[in-house]
Amino acid sequence: MMRLLSLPAVLTLLAFTSARPAPKPPQPLPLLIWHGLGDRFDADGLQSTGELAQEVNPGTYVYYIRTADDGNTDRTNTFFGNLTTQIDGVCDAIHNDTRLLDRVTNSLRVDALGFSQGGQFLRGLLERCDGLSIRSLVTFGSQHNGIAQFQTCGTFDLVCKGATALVKNNAWTDYVQNKVVPAQYYRTINETTGLGSDEYVAHSNFLSDVNNERETKNEAYSAKIASLEKFAMYVFEEDVTVVPKESGWFAEKNSTSGEVTPLRERKMYREDWLGLKKLDEEGGLVFRNASGAHMELDDEILTKAFKEFFGPEKKFEDEYLGTLSAFEQDSTNPEAQAWCDVVSWWEKQQIRWSTVALPWLRGDVIRFSELKEQL
Repeated sequence: MMRLLSLPAVLTLLAFTSARPAPKPPQPLPLLIWHGLGDRFDADGLQSTGELAQEVNPGTYVYYIRTADDGNTDRTNTFFGNLTTQIDGVCDAIHNDTRLLDRVTNSLRVDALGFSQGGQFLRGLLERCDGLSIRSLVTFGSQHNGIAQFQTCGTFDLVCKGATALVKNNAWTDYVQNKVVPAQYYRTINETTGLGSDEYVAHSNFLSDVNNERETKNEAYSAKIASLEKFAMYVFEEDVTVVPKESGWFAEKNSTSGEVTPLRERKMYREDWLGLKKLDEEGGLVFRNASGAHMELDDEILTKAFKEFFGPEKKFEDEYLGTLSAFEQDSTNPEAQAWCDVVSWWEKQQIRWSTVALPWLRGDVIRFSELKEQL
């Protein structure tokens, strides 16, 4: 026979059990996606990539970075514009999107995925945007160490041809550095020292700054890069669009000899200008190959990257698994099950009270046939 408890004891039990609901799985971090040169934020291919990210990590909020609300203008802005102004605008936009904010801390912590030039732009965004924290930065075919030559334009791509024409013999002028986007990550080197040329270091509107190549180093930049948990850089094995393709790994390539100097052998790494050495020592720097030509991506490689680098934060995932384990143990414990039986009995008494006793006290007519299912 079940032993009946006093009302206060049962109410205490109810309070205890209601405080132990089944734990909810943690939400994945929001994902920023920045597209490449000649692309647009509302392109079908980019949208399908975001949908894949949501399929791999359900509940992911995807924010497609844009520099204009119109797709055509956004594409034009990949060729023409001032990167400093564009990044400032993106920083303001993501701060104003409340769906990117953590509901508990109200902080802006996200994952980030960059395609081609969008990769180094995301890195620049991280370095320059106050209040932004990125857990994992993943880039495909990006130009972190700049480009040595401009890409070939399509026959009828007049926007691309216009940008290329402006750059010719004028790369380091203020006009070009403020107007032509690819010129702002164009990089020439001193073949003797292997360092950036004087013209590049002095006049580059974007790359020499975010790579901390100037004499005065920005410590905030290096701190932001070192704060990443993972910085995964994918280089396409057959890439002939990005010259040199090794730029995607921060490698240096001598245009005369063709010799490649890996990041870990470069001065910027040894002296840790950008926090990459510190990040590497903590296991956060990841170098990966991708088969095929520039931006020839398939769902398989993207799915693997999304599983490995995106999703819920590990600390919350571990917390959830621990809580879930404890909850499951409680549910199979005989004593816990006994308490559940008591609570179930008490809930039934509440139903009987509300459906029979209270109506009877009010003088209502009680129809037993209507109470069968509830009793």
